[in-house]
Amino acid sequence: MKASRLLSIMMMLQARGRMSAAALAQVLEVSERTILRDMDQLSAAGVPLWGDRGRLGGFQLREGWSTELTGLTEPEVQALFLGGLPGPATELGLGAAAVSARLKMVASLPAQWREQADRVSSRLHIDPVDWYRSAETPAVLREAAQAVWNGLRIEVQYESWRKVSKRQLEPLGLVLKAGAWYLVARQLPQGDPLTFRLANVRAMLLTQQRFKRPRSFDLAAHWSESLKRFEKELYRLTAHVAVSPRGQKWLDNARVQVAPTVRGPLSADLPLGWKEYLMPIESVELGARQLMGYGAQLVVLGPKVLQEAIRTELDQTLSRYADRKDA
Repeated sequence: MKASRLLSIMMMLQARGRMSAAALAQVLEVSERTILRDMDQLSAAGVPLWGDRGRLGGFQLREGWSTELTGLTEPEVQALFLGGLPGPATELGLGAAAVSARLKMVASLPAQWREQADRVSSRLHIDPVDWYRSAETPAVLREAAQAVWNGLRIEVQYESWRKVSKRQLEPLGLVLKAGAWYLVARQLPQGDPLTFRLANVRAMLLTQQRFKRPRSFDLAAHWSESLKRFEKELYRLTAHVAVSPRGQKWLDNARVQVAPTVRGPLSADLPLGWKEYLMPIESVELGARQLMGYGAQLVVLGPKVLQEAIRTELDQTLSRYADRKDA
C-alpha cells in the first residue's frame, strides 16, 4: 500500500507538475502529515524533488526527470479499455488515433493480459446516449476540441434562449452528457467558468491567441458543482402527486427524482397501493405537460395552479377530438 502510494505521488508530480501537500493528501485520501513523510522517504531514495512554501508553493520533480515504473496492473488495463468510448473519440476526430493507440497498447501488454483486454472490449460496451434520443454531434465540435487541446481563445456566435450574441471565450474543457456536448469556458473579460451547449454555437473562430489555463481548475469537480447549481435553479417549483403502483414503475424507469411525503387530507380518497411524492418541476406549464404523460396513473394533489393547468390542457385536448369528424 505504501509503495503504491509513493509511486502514485511520483506519477502525479510527473503528470501535473507542482502539487501541494494538501492536494496530494486529498487525492490519495491520507493526511498531509503522511504526505510529508512520504516526501522525505522519496528524497532519501534519490528522487530529485523539492518543495516551495507559500500560497503558490508545492512539491515538484526536477525538470526532465521521469520514473520508468510505468507498468500497468490488471485492473488498470481493464479500466483503460472500459473507459475507451469509440463514438466520442470519432466525433472529436480521434477515431483513427484511438484505434491505433489501442493496438499499440495491446501489443505492448504481456501475453496473459492481452486476453484480458480483449475480454473487456468484447464483453462490455458503453453507450452514453439515453433511450429514444439521437446522439448530438455539433458542427463546431472538432474546432472546440482543437481550442481546448492547444489553449486557444475562440470567438463564437452563441444562441441562448434570449438572443444570438458574440462572445470571446477561453475554453477549459469538453463534457459529453447524455449524448450532448458541452464546452466549459471563461468568458472575456475573465470571470468564472460558464457552460455552453455546443449545439447552440452558430459559428466559431479559432484565434491564435493563447491563454494561461488556471492551474487549480478541475473540470470534473467544476461540472459536478455546476450541475447541482443548475438543478437547484431549474426546479423552483414542487408538485405534490399521488401515483399508482404502475405509475411508480414508470417513475423508476424514467429515473425521475421524487421524495416520499406524509399522507395528506386527500389521501383517504386514493385507491389502495397508491403513494404520495413531492416532485420538482421547472414551471407550471412544463410540469403539466410532463405529468399528463402518466395519464390516469398519476393524480396532482397540489399546488392548485398546477391542477388548473392540467384541467385546461385536458379540456382543450378533449375539444380537439370532439370537433373531429370520422371519415
